[in-house]
Formats: sequence, C-alpha cells, structure tokens
Amino acid sequence: MTSPVDRFRELLRIPTVSHADESEVDWARFEEFRAALERLYPHTHRVLDRELVDGHSLLYRWTGKDAAAPLVLMAHQDVVPIVESEWEHPPFEALIVGEGADAAIHARGAIDDKGSLVAILEAVEALAEEGFVPEHDVYLAFGHNEETAGGGAQAIVGVLKGRGIHPSLVIDEGGAVVDGVIPGVTVPTAMVGVAERGVMTLWLTAREGGGHASTPPAVPATARLARAIDRLHRHPFPRRIAAPVRAMLTTIAPHAPQPLRAVFQNLALTGPLLTAVFAKLGPEMNAIVRTTAVATQLSGAPGENVLATTAKAAVNIRLLTGDTVASATERARRVIADPEVELEVRHGSDPSPVSPWKGEAWRRIATAVGSALGEDIVTTPYLQLGASDSRFFTTISNHVYRFTPFHLTRSERDALHSHNERIRVDVWLRGIEFYRALVLAS
Repeated sequence: MTSPVDRFRELLRIPTVSHADESEVDWARFEEFRAALERLYPHTHRVLDRELVDGHSLLYRWTGKDAAAPLVLMAHQDVVPIVESEWEHPPFEALIVGEGADAAIHARGAIDDKGSLVAILEAVEALAEEGFVPEHDVYLAFGHNEETAGGGAQAIVGVLKGRGIHPSLVIDEGGAVVDGVIPGVTVPTAMVGVAERGVMTLWLTAREGGGHASTPPAVPATARLARAIDRLHRHPFPRRIAAPVRAMLTTIAPHAPQPLRAVFQNLALTGPLLTAVFAKLGPEMNAIVRTTAVATQLSGAPGENVLATTAKAAVNIRLLTGDTVASATERARRVIADPEVELEVRHGSDPSPVSPWKGEAWRRIATAVGSALGEDIVTTPYLQLGASDSRFFTTISNHVYRFTPFHLTRSERDALHSHNERIRVDVWLRGIEFYRALVLAS
C-alpha cells in the first residue's frame, strides 16, 4: 500500500512541462498524469464528478448537502521548464534528501504547484473514503497552463459562470507561512493574498535603415533601445502603500517591537519613510510598494557585423493595486520620451480586485491555519507579487484568496522557478491537514 509521500513522488516524476508555444508541449505527459490521478485516488474518482475542460484542465465536483455557496480549491498541473545541469539532484526523480525534519523532496513542481494539488487530493481522498459529505459543494479546479496563458482556468470559470455558480471561497496558490519577512516581526506569519498585482508585457521597438556595422549611424537602433531601457530603469514607478499592504502592516503591528509597532500603526505619517526603507530591503519588499518594470528579452541584428534594422525589448511590468495597464503604458511613454521608440502592449491584465480580510471566508482560512499549521501563526492579508489562475475567478466570487499552506524558508521560496526546487516532507504533510480543515468547514 502506497503512502501519501509515495503518491506525491510518483506524480512529481511526470514532467508536465508547459511552454508558451503550446506546440512544444508533450500532451502525452498530461494524459499520463490524469491517468495516475485516477489510479492513485480511487475514492476521489468514485465520489466526485470529473470533467475535462479546455482539453487538459480538470474540474471536479463533490456534491454536498447544499449546492449554494461552494468552496473551490485550486492548483495547477503544469510546471515550468528546467535546465537540468543546474540542479543538484535530477529534477524529475523526486529524490528524498536528508533525514528527520530536514528530509526534503527535490523535484520540479514540489512547491509550484503539485505540492498543493496533491495535498488537496490527499485530503479529499481520505474524507471520501471515510464517507464524509460536505455541507456545501466542493470544487477542485486544476488548470493545465497556469505558467503560460492560463487558458484552462479561464475556461473553467466560463463553465462555472454558465452554470450560475458563485463560490463563497476560492483558494489558490500564493503566499506561504514565513518567518522574518517583515522587518522586526519574529512570529511566523501566514501570508494570505487578498489581491495580486497585474501583469503586462510591453514591447519596445526601435528601427533604422540597416547596413554594415562598419559605418554605424550616430544613434543606431540598438543604442536608442538601450537608452529607453535605461530610462525605465533609472526612473522606477513611485512608491506607495496599497490597501492590501496597509492591512498587512496593521495586522502584524501588535507583534512588532517598539518603535516599529508605532511606525506600522501610524502609516498616515510614517508611510513615505517606510516605503523608502522597504524599497532598499531587497526585491520582495521593493515589489510590495511599487509597480516594477524590467527588460527580460532583447533582439537585434541577425549577424554580428550587421546593423539592426529592428531592435526589440520585452519589458515585464507587474502592476501594484491602483495602477492599470493603460496608466503604466502612458507612464513608460513619458519616461522613455522618444517618439521613435514604439510601445506595444502584447499581453496585459489589470490588478485583481481586493478580497476582504474580515468576515466568514477569512475566518475559515485563519481557523484552518491555526488548527492545521500552528496556533502561534499570525494570519495576515498580503499582496501577491506574481500572477495566478485565481485572478480569473474574481468574476464569479468576491472571496478569492491565494495561500500555499507550507512553512517555507527563504531559500525554499527562492528555488521556485529556479533550480533545486524542494519541499520538506513534514511541511508538505502538514499542508494536507490545512485542506482537510477547509473541506470539513465547507
């Protein structure tokens, strides 16, 4: 008989890698993954109804005593590509490294996001085997391309919207249980995303007539493009405290020492100074107080001795609550201040609406955190820095939250989308209990 850890490792070994160009995706691996889920979780597939959406996404319905106000538990099947040579251990072998409390599973997707997906199924499987019937319907929504387009999640939302379903609580991947993220705060905090930043890709293009590199013009296209990128870098978006960040600081203020407690409790006066400090405390803290913009892709001439007729740069912009795709584009245009550099929004979505951090839905999350993960953990609102599939669910629910129920160290968080992704076995097993508590309270 297999254990939860055995099942987790088996699913981690299936490389369900997504690519922006979906013609490069090995869909047979997703079919293998779905077949493994059906085999490993027989009670779930006996009790819950399952349907395939958008070709590869999975939507399960657990019929409860009341169909109204359902719970939606989200995760995604796909993982980002790997550079195997960078990994200390093979990324799709799911090796357990270390002993005791330090034993960790090393694999792509261990945290992002098969950790949540499998933990959800473990909780549901055990309850289904026990004969439990939820008070309200429970849906499991597992998208297949969260790391790229998110089309699977959008399609799932379309299905639910067409059926008139309005969830009372939606929870997806997001913040985790962390230590020491907020300066001066030593208690562990469960960072529950009540909103997430918007995301957009802005393409910059500079053009020229071309020719031989031995006779360049005074301002070649590459130099014009470099100047535009440099201006964006030297003139970052202004700092400010958005509503979710204000709520976070207010919540953790009682757990901060003086004089920091007074600083967090008087943000109307201390806000400008605090944002200036946060901006210098590293990428994470900087990103919660401003919209960020960074050039991620560059292209120029096809040969090293050829002038580029077209020089392009992709700028990834993450929008702080209150900014929009339109306002960020206009600001970039003003900062670049060069009419010969073309700006084009390729992809863009505004920041999500902000879900409340008071009320029944919030209490359910906080109670599950306390009972499953630790009574000493402070549950706090949080602004999620990255985008997730949950943003599409805000059209059918006012209570959409982003939280991964694992106690993660800084190095573990840094490994997301990088090499040596891993999760400690004990930490992952506790996460199962969080989802069980949510379902029991459904």
